[in-house]
Amino acid sequence: MKIIAVYSIKGGVGKTASAVNLAELTAQAGGRTLLWDLDPQAAATFYLRIKPEVDGGIGQLLSGDRDVLGALRESDHPGLDVLPADFSYRNMDLVLDAAEKPRHLFHRLLTPLSLQYDWIFLDCPPSISLSSECIFRLADAIVTPLIPTHLSLRTHEQLSDHLAEMGPEAPQLIPFFDMVDRRKKLHRQVVEHAAVAAPEFLKATIPYASVVEQMGERRAPLSSYAPRTPAAQAYRALWSEVFERINSFDALR
Repeated sequence: MKIIAVYSIKGGVGKTASAVNLAELTAQAGGRTLLWDLDPQAAATFYLRIKPEVDGGIGQLLSGDRDVLGALRESDHPGLDVLPADFSYRNMDLVLDAAEKPRHLFHRLLTPLSLQYDWIFLDCPPSISLSSECIFRLADAIVTPLIPTHLSLRTHEQLSDHLAEMGPEAPQLIPFFDMVDRRKKLHRQVVEHAAVAAPEFLKATIPYASVVEQMGERRAPLSSYAPRTPAAQAYRALWSEVFERINSFDALR
């Protein structure tokens, strides 16, 4: 079982849309896939037409008093299940802080799922916190979307430096550019510069497109309602490149 965190320090960068589309494409390809919506705003849960509710909330879920298997929900998309968001997730740091070994709570929660799923995607809230620290140590890879601006590049450097301090336990960091508007000179310049100076960035970029914004109206990933659009093709290219990067990294370990 591989755990892929879709994470950004900044909000409003297309993180949830990327998590939903990547998870659904993984399920389409035959991978038994779970998306855990860790964001109390519950956007991924909403996109997939699931009620944002977990009986007992985050406290009982992480303590083991709530069986995680009973909290799972099937989506409308074959092979893709959802562990929904819950408003109690806003208190996740308090629950973790009260635990003697906080990161072990995530391991204990997800271990029973290893026989049921090949891939778990985590749609993470945008913050640096105790919960994100636990996720960094849990995930095999962190896929991070960035809008092509200098401030976004600065947050990428901060995250990269932070993960480097973890040493060999650090997950693989996989950055890509999202919400790219090629009408803007700055966006074009940043993407072109990264292609030369920052080889860690994926070649695939996600365009700024109204069809992606329609996910909130359609409550579905792009492949369900706009599979032939450039944005949907961009997500497929992104998906292929993410998994190529993960497989190449595994081969080197």
